[in-house]
Amino acid sequence: MVTWPLFAEQFCNEKLVVEVLKIGVNIGVETPVKWGDEEKVGVLVKSDDVKKALDMVVDGGENGEERRRKARELGEMAKKAIDGGSSYGNMTSSIKEIMTKSNLDGQEIILV
Repeated sequence: MVTWPLFAEQFCNEKLVVEVLKIGVNIGVETPVKWGDEEKVGVLVKSDDVKKALDMVVDGGENGEERRRKARELGEMAKKAIDGGSSYGNMTSSIKEIMTKSNLDGQEIILV
């Protein structure tokens, strides 16, 4: 993943992806843009920075392989959490609790 934050929480997300999870590469944007000022400020990265970040992402070296390994591992964890895992269980419990409190227990409910 190549990160290119502009404003708000995107810089925190970049830190998570690049420094904590270590599955991404930053382009090098350091300064946030005020919401709505994107047109006034213009592009904050150079094409060379984009090329350098993309080269790092597709790199077959040790760092690139490690990023891909971690990304696969996180992907598997996410699948497990959704398919019968913690997220599925928590959502099922929440729906059952709502049905019980709403006196809808035993009735068919269609969630859209």
